Amino acid sequence: MKVFNLGQTNSVLGSYVAQLRDKNVQKDRMRFRSNLQRTGRVFAYEISKTLNYSVKHVDTPLGIADVATPDDTVVVASILRAGLPIHQGILDVFEGAESAFIAAYRKYDRGEDFHITVEYLTAPGLDGKILILADTMIASGVSIEMTLNRLLEEGEPVHTHLVCPIASAYAVEYLQKRLPPEKVTLWTAAIDEELTMQSYIVPGLGDAGDLAYGEKRKKL
Repeated sequence: MKVFNLGQTNSVLGSYVAQLRDKNVQKDRMRFRSNLQRTGRVFAYEISKTLNYSVKHVDTPLGIADVATPDDTVVVASILRAGLPIHQGILDVFEGAESAFIAAYRKYDRGEDFHITVEYLTAPGLDGKILILADTMIASGVSIEMTLNRLLEEGEPVHTHLVCPIASAYAVEYLQKRLPPEKVTLWTAAIDEELTMQSYIVPGLGDAGDLAYGEKRKKL
């Protein structure tokens, strides 16, 4: 798996990530979602540079212009529910993209023990397409791996781009050992070094799903 950490280069993306992490700014739920959406646009723009292009002839009021536009079919997939704002940001750039949605979450067994459960999936066929899989954070890497494997049952994309604003160093190493570099690229804005025993990223940003959509009534 190839890794592009956009946070290593100074850009406006840093401002969005700073606001996502800030515990005071996080109190504004709409702003939190908006910042996730804006990060999605930035990642989508960068991914657009990797696609295949050809020149098309465009009729203008005064003549014909030659413009290079993408030829690939893009499918944007997101993990419910935290991935939804990023999903929309990516669609803002790839307005003609198809969409897929998948539910992968922590199912608690006893106390703080849990396992990852993948339940719901709706997706188009993926053969020959570009897959962009979005989530807010990658902690252990297990859920994103399970999600990707489930999506690949729907076909074989030409390439898969994982979009995740914040990842743990543990997850990056875990995924690099399991995902082929010629087939998968991870796009992130920050790689945090610490991962707790409960698989929480430190400093991270907290529970992105709760911050975007409100706290859950109970653990699943």
